[in-house]
Amino acid sequence: MNKKEIMEIKKRLKKEGCTFTRMCGCYVDGEHNRITRLGKTFLNLDEEEFFKYLELAKKVFSGTLGNNLLELEFPLSEEEQGGKQQFLLGLRESKLKNEELLERFYDLIIENYDYAGNYLILIFHDAYDIPLKTKDHRNLDESEEIYEYLLCAVCPVTLSKPGLGYLEASNEIGLRLRDWVVGTPDTGFVFPAFTERSTDIHTALFYTKNPKEPPEGFIEGVLGCGKKMTAAEQKEVFRSILEDTLAEESSYETIKEIHDKIQEKINENAAATSQEEEPEPIELSKETIKEILNESGISDERIIQAEHEYDEKVGDAKLYAENVVDQRRFEVKTYDVVLHVKPEKAAQIKSQMIDGQKCLVIPMDANENVNVNGIHTTV
Repeated sequence: MNKKEIMEIKKRLKKEGCTFTRMCGCYVDGEHNRITRLGKTFLNLDEEEFFKYLELAKKVFSGTLGNNLLELEFPLSEEEQGGKQQFLLGLRESKLKNEELLERFYDLIIENYDYAGNYLILIFHDAYDIPLKTKDHRNLDESEEIYEYLLCAVCPVTLSKPGLGYLEASNEIGLRLRDWVVGTPDTGFVFPAFTERSTDIHTALFYTKNPKEPPEGFIEGVLGCGKKMTAAEQKEVFRSILEDTLAEESSYETIKEIHDKIQEKINENAAATSQEEEPEPIELSKETIKEILNESGISDERIIQAEHEYDEKVGDAKLYAENVVDQRRFEVKTYDVVLHVKPEKAAQIKSQMIDGQKCLVIPMDANENVNVNGIHTTV
């Protein structure tokens, strides 16, 4: 799924566009006990309740594609009888009316969702009559396919904070009652995916609130899919590879050179892509990283070390250029200084010895202003 396809589904999740047929759920305590279950015809909900549940569903489409949102492909074994994909297809075809399948679904999440407190499992069924579009992206009244899918949201439930409040019954100020509040989802998925504006039963769109530590147990245990690194994880792994590889060959100029080589590949790829299309992400394979390090003047010994680090830390996963460099800013940190500059400005920064002291020198234009504690001034 690309950004447009995600937005096409997400923008329907409002009062006038929502077509959810049914919503079911299970409230689970910190000891993995089922406290209560729910099953409702979604469009029959009271308006206030309708909007609260709708907001929770919309959160599963939030965040950045490739970071909070991951496209996960089912291995062939999970598409066979008894596999997770086959189970989810059966759950979808039941339109959430088969209690036995729902109980099995709750079991899968309870067994694989690693959370210490209470939480609410929600699952929605929807059927979207996909409108045909012209080449200039205008909707036509007719359609050729109905996209039928499940949306799951797992929401932590926490006890409200203690505090004072107005007690209407006794007409006084006193301690208000604490209650259990459903929070926004931290994990969820959509199945099947909506790829090229069509049903893709071979893929699920997975959501994680924390891209630095996505729940691998949930991905493998509930969906049966293999690990796929988020953008945040890829950036950290790439940083670790460079740090462990370069050692004494590491310097500001070297890191900047590697960053620039990767940025060049991104720019070339974008220039070769038409404006109507999104550029395909550039995979940083072991061979590509080897080439970049070689062009940046890294020794053969260190490049061999980088290959070993890549095998150990990346393995069968993938790194993408767009995820390992920040295209909007270049960051430099010392013990007590953090410097953020635009990538084009970073090329001007040099390390230099001044009066026997190592310094980072930032050239400035004659008319360039400086902001000191919010006050514009000059140096």
